[in-house]
Amino acid sequence: MKPRLIQHQTLQWKMNQSLMQSLHILQFTSVELMEYINQVSKENPLIEEVNYDYDMAEFRRSHSGDSPSIGEINQPELSMYDQLKKQLLSLNYSKKLWPVVEYGIESLDESGYLDVDLEQWSEDCRTSIHTVEEALEVIQSLEPTGIGARTLTECIVLQLKQMEKNYPFVEDLLSSHLEWIANEDTEAISEYYQTTESIAEDVIDHIKLCHPKPGQLLDTKPPEYIIPEASIYKEDGIWKIKFYKWASPTIKINREYENLTGLEKEADTYLKEKYRQIEWLKQAVGYRTNTLESIIQVIVEKQFGFFEEGMVMLQPLTLREIAAEIEIHISTVSRAINQKYVQTPHGVLPIKFFLQSGIRQNNGKSTAATAIKQIILQLINEEDKSKPLSDQAIKNKLKEDFGINIARRTVMKYREQLHLPSSTRRRRKS
Repeated sequence: MKPRLIQHQTLQWKMNQSLMQSLHILQFTSVELMEYINQVSKENPLIEEVNYDYDMAEFRRSHSGDSPSIGEINQPELSMYDQLKKQLLSLNYSKKLWPVVEYGIESLDESGYLDVDLEQWSEDCRTSIHTVEEALEVIQSLEPTGIGARTLTECIVLQLKQMEKNYPFVEDLLSSHLEWIANEDTEAISEYYQTTESIAEDVIDHIKLCHPKPGQLLDTKPPEYIIPEASIYKEDGIWKIKFYKWASPTIKINREYENLTGLEKEADTYLKEKYRQIEWLKQAVGYRTNTLESIIQVIVEKQFGFFEEGMVMLQPLTLREIAAEIEIHISTVSRAINQKYVQTPHGVLPIKFFLQSGIRQNNGKSTAATAIKQIILQLINEEDKSKPLSDQAIKNKLKEDFGINIARRTVMKYREQLHLPSSTRRRRKS
């Protein structure tokens, strides 16, 4: 058989260095960006100065203590989310579940609880509830046990199962009679559930071994400072966004290198490469700033009610909605907002705070779950402690006073997520 030349036409997409660097820098926090540029400036003789124009008085301290240098802030330790994703590599599960599982991990709060409804999860990932439930099983198989729970009750039940303490009455005990556990009332437990006091004592002992906030077990050392990317403020009746200079530094080139002539080829090639490095860096920093600005602008528009009136006016908002609004990929939005903060009249908040799951009402509108939780918290704080509101009474008030129609079990779930006891335990004798 004679050798022949055969021509094939193929379409291949390759990511150039500039785009790779842009996506890499996009996920940096302000501090990481400073550290990266400082490192580049040490290796690039063409960079004369980098101007961040930061004011240490503007940094928000998260707790007291000795002030570290900028280079000591935000040490590169794995976050809870990174540690959980790392565990996935050792599990044997369908790779088609990977993006769904990753979304679920990103939707955990700092305590390790799932902070998104399964319906919203399936909608955002464009998959079925069954697939989402499979993904949740994967997450709940990770360590520490209890990660991915939706309520305090589920969190403790998961841990008890891992201890092989599968008493059938435990869920009801946790959801309806926490006061018996708190008071170690083995007599009430044994009588109500028709078991022995020895078993009741064993259950209480093992519940005490459970961690109510398993995510904290993966918590790394918190940063000394939370440094916001931008400030959202109201001026002349208009909400505006101002980026801090540390989020968009100015790079000054040493002009002595511009007019050099008669250089050897190797030296000339070296300088051209360093010039290109600076141009790539400027483009990447500009891309980061523009992307974040676009995202924050959408958030200000979509969460206008929150900025005007506070927590109870939070609206449902997803990564997909933001991505569609500014016409970029959902993963780009996720990279851009990860571990980023903004200064608002309500304090320094993570950008992820504004991404809210929602409850769809009969009228077609949705209400943010966090807003509903805030209303429940207010109702409980303002209740008559001698006649505390039951979950059913809270459900009725939400419908009558706020037009929010949710199930009683949802009220109970949100109350537990707020770590508020049942009405029986909240009652005070007059």
